[in-house]
Amino acid sequence: MFSDIKPHLAELRKRLGLSVLSVFIAFIIAFSFHNGILTWITTPLNNALVEVGRIVESQNNTTWNLKNNDINVTQSVTVSNPSQIAHKLEDRLIEAAKIADSKLSLILEEAAKSADELANSLKNFTSNLNSIKPKNEFEGKITTHQVGGAFFVALKVSFFAGLLGAMPFILYQLWLFVAPGLYSNEKKMVIPFVAGGSFMFFIGVIFAYYIVTPFGFQFLITFGSFLYTPFINIEDYVGFFTKIMLGFGIAFELPVFAYFLALLGLITDRSMIDFFKYAVVMIFVLAALLTPPDILTQMLMAAPLVVLYGLSILIVRAVNPASKEEDED
Repeated sequence: MFSDIKPHLAELRKRLGLSVLSVFIAFIIAFSFHNGILTWITTPLNNALVEVGRIVESQNNTTWNLKNNDINVTQSVTVSNPSQIAHKLEDRLIEAAKIADSKLSLILEEAAKSADELANSLKNFTSNLNSIKPKNEFEGKITTHQVGGAFFVALKVSFFAGLLGAMPFILYQLWLFVAPGLYSNEKKMVIPFVAGGSFMFFIGVIFAYYIVTPFGFQFLITFGSFLYTPFINIEDYVGFFTKIMLGFGIAFELPVFAYFLALLGLITDRSMIDFFKYAVVMIFVLAALLTPPDILTQMLMAAPLVVLYGLSILIVRAVNPASKEEDED
């Protein structure tokens, strides 16, 4: 029995070895651009921090304006009146200087100038006081808690980019592993499998990057942002980010794998319809494992997967529809 399996294990080892080698080569190339890759990865987080900062600042400004209604009443008495008094003092000193003798007139003129300077200073102080706004205390930051944190983060993002870059070759190796068990006409589907699989994987990554992460990160950071200042650990964030991207990329492969399983005659549209209720449960469990612990992000992953499952049923129906006997059953 082992002698029958041994050739398949050798073939599997070969395909895995080539796949790992392709990822390693892509990793070396990506490491040269790790700064740009890290900038791309942290952009959703930075945008979320900026947006949450605006929300917190807007809330603080609203609170400040409400409190200012009481402050303005006090300012009209304690700040504006001294300026008016200083101007009146200046006028009286000028009038006294006109009727006083020469020596006293000079002294009074100097006092009038000082009163004028005092009035201007009080006026500027009043205008500055009215424009004072509370400092925005929300200063979320991306930090690292390790001595070699930046280096290990560069390795992680380079590996992630290398995995994305090598994905078409990995799918090609997967096809070569299963190709010996296919008919000659089925072996010709290698290009659609590799191209379609790579396309759907990148569509999943793009969907997660531009749709899921902006809403998910903003929701998670906003929650409790009025009580706590977020200091995001870059090591944890990169691992968290790559898990979401890969999860969505793999999830979006569902129509491609359904197509080729139907092509091989392993599934029909009837079998997928019958399995639908179990698939929905599995989809939500998978979404809960691959996304943050909030219902918004979970729904953003589960909803497209349910839609993709429905699309897969239509694809399988076109490729390998169930027989009339199965439909009647």
